[in-house]
Amino acid sequence: MHKIPVDASERGSKWPEKWPARLEKSPYWLLSSHVGVYGKAAPEDFVADYEHWKRGIKSYLNGMGINWSSIRNVMDMKAVYGGFAAALKGLNLWVMNVIPIRSPDTLPIIYERGLFGIYHDWCESFSTYPRSYDLLHADHLFSKVKKRCKLVSVVAEVDRILRPGGKLIVRDNVDTINELEDMVMSMEWEVLKTYSKNKEGLLCVQKSMWRPK
Repeated sequence: MHKIPVDASERGSKWPEKWPARLEKSPYWLLSSHVGVYGKAAPEDFVADYEHWKRGIKSYLNGMGINWSSIRNVMDMKAVYGGFAAALKGLNLWVMNVIPIRSPDTLPIIYERGLFGIYHDWCESFSTYPRSYDLLHADHLFSKVKKRCKLVSVVAEVDRILRPGGKLIVRDNVDTINELEDMVMSMEWEVLKTYSKNKEGLLCVQKSMWRPK
């Protein structure tokens, strides 16, 4: 069992901020003496991640060809601090934040923000019962996962999770983006947008109704 916190700076010693303040504010127990996922002091890392995704969401809303009013549920396949989900707070949808098992354990931060979250190994099947998802988002996930398992198996799992007509947005290195684009085009998915710069790429595709005969 968890021990009762005795220090005011320990997680669990205070109630979280009220919604929506808790969504945007760094948790009190995220200390400057700790190093965050991206190498800055943890509170600065948290803020930088949120600011990054607020900028990113603006481009997603206007430049992807996605009708966001039709998006009801979203999965962030590599969530880190949950900044992507937090940046979507103004939309009428909910986000499942997934923390890959070999990533830093940031799920407590996601919970502190009042968001949904889960751990998962993307080399295994994801339990989606009873629903599929309207949009999947993966930020530098596939390039890491393919070091441990076959990328085609992960793409097959994406195909299973995503509903027909659903969207997949991927940010990753160019080689991985090109590999993914070839795979989804072989399944007759529609490429809505592709972009690359300085060996980094972005891919947005829409799943079709096609199935092998």
